[in-house]
Amino acid sequence: MNFDLGSDQQAIFDMARGFGQEAIAPHAARWEDEGTIPRALWAEAGALGLGGIFVAEAHGGAGLSRLDGTLVFEALAMACPSVGSFLSIHNMCGGMIDRFGTPANRAAWLPALCRMEKLFSYCLTEPGSGSDAAALSTRAERVAGGWRLNGVKAFISGGGYCDAYIVMARTGGAGAGGITAFVVEVGTPGLSFGAQERKMGWKAQPTAQVQFDDCVVPDSCLLGEEGRGFAYAMAALDGGRLNIAAGALGGAQAALDRTLAYMGQRRAFGQTLDRFQALQFRLADLETAMQGARIFLRMAAWKLDQGAADATRFCAMAKLKVTDAAFEVANQCLQLHGGYGYLVDFGIEKIVRDLRVHQILEGTNEIMRLIIARALLAQRG
Repeated sequence: MNFDLGSDQQAIFDMARGFGQEAIAPHAARWEDEGTIPRALWAEAGALGLGGIFVAEAHGGAGLSRLDGTLVFEALAMACPSVGSFLSIHNMCGGMIDRFGTPANRAAWLPALCRMEKLFSYCLTEPGSGSDAAALSTRAERVAGGWRLNGVKAFISGGGYCDAYIVMARTGGAGAGGITAFVVEVGTPGLSFGAQERKMGWKAQPTAQVQFDDCVVPDSCLLGEEGRGFAYAMAALDGGRLNIAAGALGGAQAALDRTLAYMGQRRAFGQTLDRFQALQFRLADLETAMQGARIFLRMAAWKLDQGAADATRFCAMAKLKVTDAAFEVANQCLQLHGGYGYLVDFGIEKIVRDLRVHQILEGTNEIMRLIIARALLAQRG
């Protein structure tokens, strides 16, 4: 087994990290204060091929693997986890359309998506159905030439900011089999948005409810096959969980890098902090946790690329392990900064706030444990 990145993979990581450090990091604090991300950034990202990471080259995308994707999102999160994670959601939508869409779906949406001329977001969660996503109540009813949607989606990244939304809505009976996916574009009558949410972290990323009030879309807006929406959504979350884990890893790495530099400068009791053996031991533990999380994440991504039968379980384990480890690393880095870690100017408290949500979204870590346990029990027979 070779655990080294290939030259192409290293180039992908370096490209994404360079873009993050040049185009995102210098502005991240200001964007957080403003509560938005300038649209011009996405044109730059699209020009680099970052708008269609998981879209086949034949359909205008970069055609990267899931392992390659973890490198991109780890690198971008070193600049800002919030901005990098927004891009991951857009790419999750692109992957869904590329994998499950009809030829007409792909032709209609992927070119602008890949160039990032249109930003896409994902609408599954509702005010009354988070972890129990199959209980969603947003409905889509057949009308002449299309579908009429009614309902509300909650906690939507890019709500009121994106140009199009992949919406899971109930077209049949109760349960997962009655759910269909649609693409609803801004400007569609009946589509509206709630007020921007005030959040602990991810503040640069606009977040709002997405509302459908007799929102009529044509048949051409149905994604893939009727009744398959929940299956599409769950398949997309396998990759989405890897991306969110990678973002947590990148944020924690940035916190650790800053902490190493700080401990070489800060003096106490006549020496720099990095000379105290007790603190060296803590650094060793943080580095060990990071490397263990990174290896596990890349193994899970490899399994998803290979179509392994246990890929879903490994994606859930990676999301659980990596996001928990990353938050703990970032939190310990804040502690090692002492009072300075609590100040905005040092950048550590932002990382801690941003990474907390990685343990919640794309399925809470409690749901990850449920997925893992059910897979183990099913395997037992």
